[in-house]
Order: sequence, then structure tokens, then C-alpha cells
Amino acid sequence: MARAGLWVAFAAAHMWAITLGWLWPNQPMGDTYLVYEPWATAALTGGGVVGVDSSWVYPPLALAPMIIAKTLVWFSSYSLAWAILVAILNAGAFALLLGRGSSRPRLIAAGYWVVFITLLGPIAIFRIDAISVPIALVGLLLAARHPRVAGALVGVATWIKVWPAALVAALVVALRRRLSIIWGGAVVSLVIAFVVVAAGGSENLLSFVAEQGGRGLQIEAVAAAPFLFGLGGAVVEYSYEILTFQVTGSGTQDVSDALTPIMGLVMLAVCVIGAWRVRQGATALRLLPPLALALVATFIVTNKVGSPQFQSWLAVPIVLWIVWDRDRAKGPAVLTLVIAGLTQVVYPIVYQQILETQTPALLVLAARNLAVVALLVWAIVGVWSARPQPSSSTLVV
Repeated sequence: MARAGLWVAFAAAHMWAITLGWLWPNQPMGDTYLVYEPWATAALTGGGVVGVDSSWVYPPLALAPMIIAKTLVWFSSYSLAWAILVAILNAGAFALLLGRGSSRPRLIAAGYWVVFITLLGPIAIFRIDAISVPIALVGLLLAARHPRVAGALVGVATWIKVWPAALVAALVVALRRRLSIIWGGAVVSLVIAFVVVAAGGSENLLSFVAEQGGRGLQIEAVAAAPFLFGLGGAVVEYSYEILTFQVTGSGTQDVSDALTPIMGLVMLAVCVIGAWRVRQGATALRLLPPLALALVATFIVTNKVGSPQFQSWLAVPIVLWIVWDRDRAKGPAVLTLVIAGLTQVVYPIVYQQILETQTPALLVLAARNLAVVALLVWAIVGVWSARPQPSSSTLVV
């Protein structure tokens, strides 16, 4: 009965988020029909394949779901086709998460994911990140028993959107069978690279790295907050090259340039702490969930972009943490739900007011960003305090 009820809730959450895509202001579905559909159409009609014929802001595999959504010809709306594709992928991950419905931690984790999607709203559906989330989640759920498959799946997700690279790092640090993780990811990467190069895209295979490196400071980024409140006389401007709003003014470019090396240093420090805990005897049960969350949160907090859909990534390590060690996951899980709810307020509800730098809206954005920073600190403390697993404990997989 609980399993059936969760499936009903899963369907309702997706219908709710999809419906809000049509109701909320500021085009929460905009990327699907304004950006993804034209890219897919061009690839299917000989108009050029982004990531192969030209440089692209995303890894090359990101085009695949865009094309798949375009080929769902029985839907007159590309946005609806995209939403159905996301729902199908989420349903696959949800089914694996629930299993036979006999595990209480898995039932709780499944219910949590439903609530998270409901609170995050349409941004949980209508972005390319929504494709990578269920694939990465399945990879983490399979990591304990099938590390090679996990490495392959997380590798696929990384070639769609870069953020799952943080999960790869966490898996390599925390699991004893780390070579299997590396092997699975390497095979996937070689196959994708071969296909792109064979199609004539060798020059653009890694163009997404350069494209990201050249971006300015996006308004939702944590580091952008002081500038939104007037530091350096900064103003909000739209970048037609990157298709996003950025802050420009005295000091903004310096901060933007500094964030990428800061991200690398913080991630390295978190991995070093994780490796130290492994040497002290901490097992994957205690270490992997907070380590994965810390690395994903670092990717968000130190990012020069900070798009609202980035918060969808947080569900992946939190769901794993609930499945494996739900008592220690309670605090971070609740805080992550607060982040999801605030993010839906930020975008799309008060996004226009943020663009106009109205103080109430900026305070909501600042509160959301402070919550993500707090989550990062919480996760790092969780990594630092990870202890060896008691002999009586069992890993739920």
C-alpha cells in the first residue's frame, strides 16, 4: 500500500511541476522551446550539430535527450515532450529506489524525492539538469554492489552536464573498488569521444570547458550577492552569447576569474579530508553520502553561474544518505527542502524583481544562497566526523 501511494504521489508531483511550467511567470519552460528545440531541429535537419560542428556550452551528450524529445512526434508541444521524457527517466530511478517496497529507508527516501520535486517546481523538469539527475541517482544507488555500472552511469550523466564529476570524485575516494568506478567511466568517455571525433568534432569535444571558463558572474551565483546589493556600482546585464543575466561592474570579472581555481582548491581539500577519513577506517556507509553532498554543494557555492536548476543536484546525495544512514541525513535533508522551496520562489516567481534588484526579492535569493553555504559546511562536518561502521550495521543497497 505504501509503495502504491508513493507512485501516486510521484505522478502528482510531476503533474504539479509540469502544470506550473505553464502557469508561473518568467518562462520556466523557456529553455526547452527557445534553446533545446532549435538545437535539436538543427541537428535533425542538417543545420549543424552543436558540440560537433561548433563549440557548445554543454558536453556533447547533452544533445541526445534534446533530439529524443524532438522525435516524440505524438506531442505537439516540445516542452510537453521534454517533460514526459524527464518523467520517464525519473520513473526508472524511482522504481529502482523503491525496490520491492520492503525497505523503510528506501520508502522514506522515495517520499523525500517526491516532496523535493514538488518544492523545487518546474525548474526540476524543464532543464537539461533534469536528465542527468535520475541517471546519476541510479549510479549512486548501484555503487555498492555494481561499481563498474555505477561508474558508467555517472560518466554518462557527466557527459550530459558536468556536475556529476563531483560524484565520480566522491565514489573514487570513498569506495574500495574505485578502479571499477574509474574503468566504467573511462569506457563511457572513450565511446563518446570516439563518436564525436568520428563525426568530425575533435576540435569541439571539450569546448564546453572553454565556454564555461569564459562566462561572467551570473546573478544567482553565491558570489554575486554583494554586487546585486550595489557593491562596485554593478548592474544586471543580459549576455546574448551565454543567454543568461550577469552582473557587471567594478570587481565582478576579478571575482568571476577567481571562482574556478577556488572551486578546484575547495574540492581538493574536501577529497583530502575524505581520503584521510578512509585511512582512519571510515566506511562508505558513513563517508560517501556526506562526501558526495559536500562536493556537489561546493560545485554550487563556488560556481560563477549558479542557475536555479543547480539545486536539483542536491537531491541525489541526500536521497542516497537517507537510504544508507537516515538518522544522520535528517538535518541536511530538511535544509535541502528549504533550499528547494526558496529556489522556486527565486525562480520563476520573483525572478523579474531580482532582475530589477528589488530588495525583498534579493533577500530571498540571499537567504537561499546562505542556506546552500550552510549545507556545504554541514556536509564537510559530516565528512570530517565520519567514523568506522559498527560491526552490527548493515549497508542497505
